[in-house]
Amino acid sequence: MRHYEVTMLAVGESEIPGPELFWMSRWDQWLPLTFQVALVRGPGVIALVNTGPPLDLEPLNRGWESFLGARAALHRGEGEFVLSRLAALGVRPSDVTHVLLTALQLYTVANILAFDRAEICLSRRGWVHFHTTHRHPHDVRETSIPPEILVRLVTDLWDRVRLLEDEAIVADGLRTWWSGGHHRASMVVEVATTLGTVAISDTFFWLQNVLEDHPIGICESIEEALTAYARVRRTADVIVPLYDPGNFERFPGGKIA
Repeated sequence: MRHYEVTMLAVGESEIPGPELFWMSRWDQWLPLTFQVALVRGPGVIALVNTGPPLDLEPLNRGWESFLGARAALHRGEGEFVLSRLAALGVRPSDVTHVLLTALQLYTVANILAFDRAEICLSRRGWVHFHTTHRHPHDVRETSIPPEILVRLVTDLWDRVRLLEDEAIVADGLRTWWSGGHHRASMVVEVATTLGTVAISDTFFWLQNVLEDHPIGICESIEEALTAYARVRRTADVIVPLYDPGNFERFPGGKIA
């Protein structure tokens, strides 16, 4: 089996109320999130898990501040834009062979168009939900897939769009499974490395969600979340939540394998 190296790239920071991160808990706390993109590199494959927030953060923050207040705004430090992060590692957008999206939100899909050669991989279940749901309390259609990106995905980019079944193999040693919990398009990306299987997902925000079996608060299905956590504990050697600042303490420089 092919082995990969995984590097986590911080692309923005925010704070959220405790109950959004830990269901019905930590009511008096605000807790930090570090939004991340996973760079997966191996023979013949350079894959990204998500593409990071847009260059212009104002539309995204306008929506978040409308229900959480200004404290929840996403901030990005110097050099944290995803293309800058990749450039610092010598990776050009045209080098990327695969983009895997978990889930479909502005902070994951915003920069898809920059990767003009990549296969765009997303959950078939999430794609169907997006196209068949008129109103949803968690997903605003315009910020799940903005119109200017959606038009491209269903026209000239359609041949590069790959809709993943609930269990899918993207490449040798790189597979996904639908996990739900957070969004209808949430999935776990499993990467074969020298450390074993690395499991990357947005169904868990912090490592504690999985280890303590405590679902995220912004959860569309607690049952789905708990089922995913049990599977990850059973099958993964390294668990990587996509928003956990602790990733960079556990893995200096974001380098996992």
